[in-house]
Amino acid sequence: MKNQQNKAVIVTGVSSHRGIGAAICRKLASQNFNIFFTYLDSEPHWEKVFSKEISGIGVACKGLEVDLSDVQSAEEVLESAALTVGKPMVLVNNAAHSTRDGYLEFDAKTMDEHYAVNMRAVFLLCTEFAKRFPEWNLPYGRIINMTSGQELGPMPGELAYASTKAAITSFTRSLATEIAHLGITANAINPGPTDSTWMNEDIRNFLLPKFPGGRIGQPEDTANLAAFLAGEDSRWITGQVIHSEGGFIRG
Repeated sequence: MKNQQNKAVIVTGVSSHRGIGAAICRKLASQNFNIFFTYLDSEPHWEKVFSKEISGIGVACKGLEVDLSDVQSAEEVLESAALTVGKPMVLVNNAAHSTRDGYLEFDAKTMDEHYAVNMRAVFLLCTEFAKRFPEWNLPYGRIINMTSGQELGPMPGELAYASTKAAITSFTRSLATEIAHLGITANAINPGPTDSTWMNEDIRNFLLPKFPGGRIGQPEDTANLAAFLAGEDSRWITGQVIHSEGGFIRG
């Protein structure tokens, strides 16, 4: 399974062919990264099908079905990745939990479910990655967290999602300072509205006029930026939230 000549990356939340996570895996595989991905509630035989696709590019690939709300999941993901595709040089926290919940539907259970995946899992994966990194003796490390531009405007009806994803911004900025001496950069990407698994034609028609470039963001747009942040040329960029939205106009 391992290709020791390649670098290795962990990408969480890869549960659909059309998602941002899958696009990031394809892009990094094309740059000779061995791929370890996590998924949950996917179509039958998803791990086998997607691993075969990525392996066809010429790299090692392994998937792990895991519920990231489990407090032990971070250690399981990191250990499984190192054993199957190699010690990870890059961690991409793409997984997220989201349900519609205006203030009338907001309750402790809803908040806890969002917190467990959007905050706790991300924070533990980042810190466990950094703790293990010195032992791995790798040339550099990259942490890439996905956010959704919560600080740029309100998200009505998404109180739990908006608040927990917004916390990633502050965490990433503080973490970047703490781990810089290890040779690890930590950044976040806000991809803006992206035509992946959640859009239908009505949503596309509503959003399209808000993109001055004349098209809606695609998963590949995010993957291109993630690939840059995962590489050596991004070594001087850390603690940043990059809003890659194609000029999206809010309001």
